[in-house]
Amino acid sequence: MRKLKNVGLYLLIQIIVLPILILALVYYGPYTNIRDMIVTTSMTTMSHQYFATWFLSDETINEILEETRPPEIVEEQSLESIVVNENATDGIELIDVSSSTYNGYLLIVNDPSRVKLGVAPRLGVVGATVGQIVEYYDAIAGINASGFADDALGTGGVPDGLIISNNEVVTPDETGYYSFVGFNEDNIMVLSNSMSYYNIMNMGVRDACTFGPVIVYNGYGMFSSGGGYGLHPRTAIGQRKTGEVLLLVIDGRSTKSLGATIKNVQDIMLEYGAYNAFNLDGGASTTMVYNDEVVNSPSDIMGERYVPCAWIVTK
Repeated sequence: MRKLKNVGLYLLIQIIVLPILILALVYYGPYTNIRDMIVTTSMTTMSHQYFATWFLSDETINEILEETRPPEIVEEQSLESIVVNENATDGIELIDVSSSTYNGYLLIVNDPSRVKLGVAPRLGVVGATVGQIVEYYDAIAGINASGFADDALGTGGVPDGLIISNNEVVTPDETGYYSFVGFNEDNIMVLSNSMSYYNIMNMGVRDACTFGPVIVYNGYGMFSSGGGYGLHPRTAIGQRKTGEVLLLVIDGRSTKSLGATIKNVQDIMLEYGAYNAFNLDGGASTTMVYNDEVVNSPSDIMGERYVPCAWIVTK
């Protein structure tokens, strides 16, 4: 009987006390790296923020999030440093950029004039998958672009922020300031963490979408260390000084690919020569289509998610 009691006590410790001890060490222990990663990962989702809010005060959570935000941009974008090759070939190269903790894919598009922003055919009512947008524009490739405001329904039909497609302002809001990325008439990428509608229009932007943040600016990474927004599936777009456009996706939320931090994305962009780069909507939206196939493994259980727009590569 005593042995049974001892076994019962041991099991009780394993089931109740040990998890409590682990939680205490993770959230309140002397080493904060794991805690900060949990907080930044959970707080940048809509449905799993309780992993942070159940255990930490709002003040602590805000302090952790503040440490991971990029520094304020104080200099103007150096557009004159980007010299697009007027004789660029039509080549596209697909590169596997996977690591030990995530699967990732990079498309290098030699001619930036081929990169456009395509919108869902029934935008305002319902979004479309990246594959459907690529097909609608008879394009050869595409990645998801901006976020959307209808998260509860998940139809992707109500875009969040400014969208410009083929010189047409699709979702105008002249009073707004936007974290945006786009291309001007010279096929140079323009980007900012906060710019007024008026200034964006004065830049001669032909295609643009809203999300963020800026991750590479004038050749320098915006994140020096840390997790930066947690581990998630990621989508990003960048441009080299010679004009080539970099389209990146990283899978996440699976045992085969945990996801990446913003700094992981930044480091890949810098490794492949990005002079400017911008973070796009990630999570379940992260999708890359090339040659009529979905290259990556979207984390949504239904496959490709409906989104409002996509950066496409025309034929």
